[in-house]
Amino acid sequence: MSALSDIRVLDFAKFLPGPYCTWLLADMGADVIRIENPREVRKQAQVFGWDKLTEDDRRRLRENDILARNKRSVMLDLGDADAIEAIKALVATADVVVEDYRPGVMDKMGLGYEALAAVKPDLIYTSLTLCGQTGPYRDKPGHDPIALAIAGVLSRIGENPDAPGFAGVPAADVITGTHAAFATLAALMDRSRTGKGQHIDVAMSDCAMSLLVNVLSRYPDVSRIPPRGTRRADIGLWRTRDGKFVCTTDMEPRYWRAFCEAVGRPDFIPLQHATAHHADIRATLDRIFASRTQAEWLDLLGAAGTQFAPVLDVAEALEDPHNTARGMVMDLGTGEDTVRHLGAPVRLSGATEIRNLGRLPGADTEEVLAEVLADLGFSRERVREMKGRRIQPVSGN
Repeated sequence: MSALSDIRVLDFAKFLPGPYCTWLLADMGADVIRIENPREVRKQAQVFGWDKLTEDDRRRLRENDILARNKRSVMLDLGDADAIEAIKALVATADVVVEDYRPGVMDKMGLGYEALAAVKPDLIYTSLTLCGQTGPYRDKPGHDPIALAIAGVLSRIGENPDAPGFAGVPAADVITGTHAAFATLAALMDRSRTGKGQHIDVAMSDCAMSLLVNVLSRYPDVSRIPPRGTRRADIGLWRTRDGKFVCTTDMEPRYWRAFCEAVGRPDFIPLQHATAHHADIRATLDRIFASRTQAEWLDLLGAAGTQFAPVLDVAEALEDPHNTARGMVMDLGTGEDTVRHLGAPVRLSGATEIRNLGRLPGADTEEVLAEVLADLGFSRERVREMKGRRIQPVSGN
């Protein structure tokens, strides 16, 4: 039994934070059922050109989708009355609903918290939005960079002192999905104590602000926060002779001493916190690192016991022996159907179970509806009738 194997999650989420949240839950064993709207699936396919792909290509595309792993897919038209009836029947068997529609949209469809809590009073209902369910920006649309901008985080990203830069990774999306999973589990724990469900409000802008915790803890007077691009001399990204990079973080005094001795500049040791000298020290270190290849520096710094790492590109990271040994790179399937996935970023002492790769939209509709609705007194004929009318899976669109 996996940690969450007795938890059922209905996942209405479309954008990265929501599916990331439910991926974490699914990998811990939760039965995550994606509720996919045929109109949304068709729109996405048209945006990315997937509607031009063959059925096999679409299947493989979904199997490559790491965030679709360990989830089942049901295709239901959220504008159809029978679909809403089926969804409410599913909710009666579920523990958690996760959704990422703008505030009020699920209410208009009859699937908001109050409506579904009437079906399942102890339901945990997790809503992920850009700016939350309340506040002046409640209805504001946007994605990851907007959340970072509102939170004040975007102003800290990049080395250019004259202009901020994009992060290059979906920082707000991932941290929001992680916080949402944490909040969902906390609510489940609270339910086990009180017997009550609740509505969880997760805003990307709120979660993004947590990235400022270190800056604000050190600089309660925000006027004293160092400008963007200001770096200590004991942290660096150094270009090597072969055009590669080495990252160092020798902030602790003993590591700074070892670093300075390894690069042949022991005279820098007492200047670690002499900010007036930092620009000259970094310029000198730039020249020193340019004198050797990355491999030579890795050997030298490794022998000295400093804090360092090669700056790996994505392909190199996927082949790195530490990442593969930790199970963060997994080749799943067999033969030509093998796909490469990331492993679970957190793990319990028991191994994470890969129950299935991503399923085509609607692939599990009949199975899930028959399984759940039959438990609630719906006949197989009724399930077949619903599937044959307007809730038929639109495979691959």
